[in-house]
Amino acid sequence: MTTLLQQAFDAAAKLSAAEQDLLAARLLAELAAEGDFDHVIAASGEKLVTLAAAALAEHRAGQTQPLEPVNPS
Repeated sequence: MTTLLQQAFDAAAKLSAAEQDLLAARLLAELAAEGDFDHVIAASGEKLVTLAAAALAEHRAGQTQPLEPVNPS
């Protein structure tokens, strides 16, 4: 466990039981969502290859335009 994660757990241990449970539920949900995202990306590799090939073909055919950078205000 990293030092930063240990510090976070030490701080969380000072919370009430209800707050600890809420934090734990949020952390577990975040970890599950990260795993779900990784799975979706891994499973979509073929589709991404197809989309990339189509984008390159459009670019080579002169059907694309350069993007202008946007200045955030």
